[in-house]
Amino acid sequence: MPLIPEEPQIHESVPGPRVAPPAGRAASTPRPVPGPRPAPRPGRPGQNRVPAAPAQRTPADVARSAPAAPSASTKASATPQIQLIPASEQGALDAADEAVDLLLDSGRAPGDVLVLTTGDPHPWATHELSFGDASYWAQHDAGDDVFYAAADADRATGRPVVVVAVNGGADEDVARSLPQALTRAGVLLIVCGDPQRINTMLAAGV
Repeated sequence: MPLIPEEPQIHESVPGPRVAPPAGRAASTPRPVPGPRPAPRPGRPGQNRVPAAPAQRTPADVARSAPAAPSASTKASATPQIQLIPASEQGALDAADEAVDLLLDSGRAPGDVLVLTTGDPHPWATHELSFGDASYWAQHDAGDDVFYAAADADRATGRPVVVVAVNGGADEDVARSLPQALTRAGVLLIVCGDPQRINTMLAAGV
């Protein structure tokens, strides 16, 4: 079934009070790779950066409801929601970052979010890998922060929310990544990329 593109708003049930995204979000700027990591590293990745918004996109209010928390059996059997956020291949990372900002603004915990890329790695993944493979995956296993990984990284396990930036990669590789990302998403899968390309692959049997 084709995915219907949506404005950059996150539709899901999250705890805590409703918080609207900050007004006047800064325009998209190239994200510099951060300097040496403090020990221990506080907060979520990039908390001191200026959030980058995709070009010609205006963040919408976060829509949410607050039902009672589902039981473990309900979580296991529920099908994750899927949201498609239109973005060019070059703008997919910015769209993914915008989605993460909205999720955190709405009260979602940083450790609930996994960000996957189909092309070049996210700058934060590159930065954290510079400290070594063991340190990188230790952060993944700790599960207390947003984690950035390649879409084909077998070691990346599921989280409640998975954000996929379709920022490159061959069609066959992306086609494999989408269903894998869906199996990793507990309640919500957000795909940021070219809607025509993504729906073409879905129509082909992805």
